[in-house]
Amino acid sequence: MRKKKINSLTLLGKPVSELPKSPGKAKLEVFKNNFPKRNYEISIDCPDFTSLCPVTGQPDFAEIEIIYVPDKVCVETKSLKLYLGAFRNEPSFNEEIVNRILDDLIESVHPRSMSVIGRFASRGGISLTIKALHSNPSE
Repeated sequence: MRKKKINSLTLLGKPVSELPKSPGKAKLEVFKNNFPKRNYEISIDCPDFTSLCPVTGQPDFAEIEIIYVPDKVCVETKSLKLYLGAFRNEPSFNEEIVNRILDDLIESVHPRSMSVIGRFASRGGISLTIKALHSNPSE
């Protein structure tokens, strides 16, 4: 029975030769949270995030940190890695990126709470940090 639950994941354990063309084409997969009665925090760090400036087309570099308290499911990290990698070809402002990541993860994971923090590398002597927050009002 346990294998059946794991077999529902389509990306884990399988070779992937290319990133999705865009975050919208990426598939965020989830698996059952085996401790749904417990509040515990999951912290995911992506220190090598890349996106494109929508004005100049130049790459923006950032560290993306995702912290959440799961409810019924958890995000599978390989699918998350591919999703985040898809931003490499996506022209977006930094604020849009962080809020989109939060919105997409909320839609997939339905967490009790979640924050997404984007620490973008300095450009012209200014670095930018964006923190988007979500808390489930039913909790």
